[in-house]
Amino acid sequence: MSRTVAVVGAGAVGVTAATELAVAGADVTVFDRGEPGSGSSGRAAGIVYDAYAEDIDAELAARSVDRFRRLSGTGSFEFVDCPYVFLARDGDEQVAESIVGSVERMRHHGRDVEVLDGDELEQRLGEHLVVDDVAVAAVAHDAGWTDPATYVETMTDRARAAGVEFRTGREVGLHLDPPGVVVGAAVERFDAVLVAAGAHTKQLFADAGVPIALKPYRVQALTSRTPYDGPMCFDASVDVYFRPHPTGLLGGDGTEPVEADPDDWNRDGDDWFVEGVERELHTRADHAVDVDRAWAGLCTATPDGDPLLGEVVEDVYVAAGWQGHGFMRAPATAEAVAAQIRGEGGVEPFDPARFDGNESFDIEQGMTRRESSE
Repeated sequence: MSRTVAVVGAGAVGVTAATELAVAGADVTVFDRGEPGSGSSGRAAGIVYDAYAEDIDAELAARSVDRFRRLSGTGSFEFVDCPYVFLARDGDEQVAESIVGSVERMRHHGRDVEVLDGDELEQRLGEHLVVDDVAVAAVAHDAGWTDPATYVETMTDRARAAGVEFRTGREVGLHLDPPGVVVGAAVERFDAVLVAAGAHTKQLFADAGVPIALKPYRVQALTSRTPYDGPMCFDASVDVYFRPHPTGLLGGDGTEPVEADPDDWNRDGDDWFVEGVERELHTRADHAVDVDRAWAGLCTATPDGDPLLGEVVEDVYVAAGWQGHGFMRAPATAEAVAAQIRGEGGVEPFDPARFDGNESFDIEQGMTRRESSE
């Protein structure tokens, strides 16, 4: 492949796609206003699983889990296998039904997921979780956690070894015809451009004259110094998740379902968020939070909850709109968009052309929205 390709965005998807393209023979340059992983990828929760109900989601997630496992032990990157529990509380019939229905479809797609009632969950995981109010739970076994920052660091090293040039620390623009990157007052031309700039993706396309159906929104997480060695867990009735962490525990929810300004937003965790997570972690894991750090990040939403992955205009591509699930599917989605740039087929259900870019839509999260979990 003898093409020149620009990748705008040095997060997990951007650096992985750049590596894929360079290994295939492309001359790749990565642009980022910050350093690799300094955006949303560096603030991600690091939860990884293949428990998706839709076929394409399950396929990409399984491929990503496999790639995370194979990369583990390279540089500072480590993937830790850990079961993932998602549950509904007594009285929350809508979410309980959603979990059962989702697991049926997950199993249909070959995912190793089982449904447990409260008593079965108590026998299996009662040592780590408080489950006396659980109506139904599912356990996904092909799952684990990792540190997103070390993934980006490791993939950046691989990209550089493959010949990728990194140009960081400066804001750039997007040029559509011909494809290129605007650096200062000049346009640097490329055979293809991939925009994987997270929350800034929408504005980059808008400045170039093309609207896309994307909204950034704020989410929050914290780490606790109190030890925790149980499973990863998502309490779908209250939209709170947690997992083991080298500090002790990482937990989060704090979704704000309003469009955020990608340049002007609060990067610290809010008091109401910390108080709510403290309460729910005590309820679900008898965990006394000792806050080490609380922070916010930006995710991106689309009208149907599926990402925008593919060609927007000729030779200009997008990878965004992961609805909070971007890091866990980064290896496979980057692989897919890199293949499309090389001239192979894309992921049809994620084709950005399914929207005209002017859609009005709400930002929605939760089990009943996507029938999967955060």
